[in-house]
Amino acid sequence: MGVKHGRDYGDILRDLTKAVECIPDSYLFFEMEPGEWQELPLESKLEVWEALAEDLFFALGNEPVIHVGSGVVIYDKDAHRINILVGEEDLESVTLI
Repeated sequence: MGVKHGRDYGDILRDLTKAVECIPDSYLFFEMEPGEWQELPLESKLEVWEALAEDLFFALGNEPVIHVGSGVVIYDKDAHRINILVGEEDLESVTLI
């Protein structure tokens, strides 16, 4: 089902992919080991991040808070955005409208 949005899905996916790249251990979402992640070429990492962004977009419609490695992805329904919190201060946001 995904989250409600007014922006083009492709634009949202691009922005969300870039945002999840900021989570240094995002690969843990797919239960990968650090060594496995390090061995992946950049092109493969980009594919994993895009797959993660797609999974998150659709899962956030049912579960508004999802932990991804050391980050937290939060669907803010009222503000029409997805917030990505990394640590206590780093915040990325993806607008949905």
